Amino acid sequence: MPGSLTRRAAGAAVILILGTAVTACSDDDSPSSTVSEAASAVQSAASKVASAASQAPEALASATAEAGRKLDDIKGGTDVSKDVRLAEPQINSAGRATVGVSAHNSAGSAKSFAVQVNFTDTSGNLLDTVVVTLSDVPSGETGKATATSNRDLSGEVKAEVGRAVRY
Repeated sequence: MPGSLTRRAAGAAVILILGTAVTACSDDDSPSSTVSEAASAVQSAASKVASAASQAPEALASATAEAGRKLDDIKGGTDVSKDVRLAEPQINSAGRATVGVSAHNSAGSAKSFAVQVNFTDTSGNLLDTVVVTLSDVPSGETGKATATSNRDLSGEVKAEVGRAVRY
């Protein structure tokens, strides 16, 4: 994921640099001023690329910790990973991964579910994690929800149930 993020940021930097160079060429500035502005734009873009790449692992760690906290806060819950199914993940028009989540309530009364969905790449590397809640699913029925990644994901994305709690 950091490589993909870096490639996207680098592409944005190239567009920024070309835009700056085209703008500079349309002005009546001296060549040395144009070169100076382009160099400044390159330095600024490089700084933004490095910043984005360094924040990616921190954002993933934060999302993972938040998902764990949400599930750990549920008191008296039962592990029901076996009762949860995920559809095939898709990338929506905003670049976010989405996946349908269904949870079957085998309890004798209406229950809610909290499901941690882990988005991974084809090698199993964790890209993002979210928790989706399915509220008040009637006894014997299946509740449905959609989990959406916290940020843009690209390439072939897979989804798996990290944890599932019925309460």
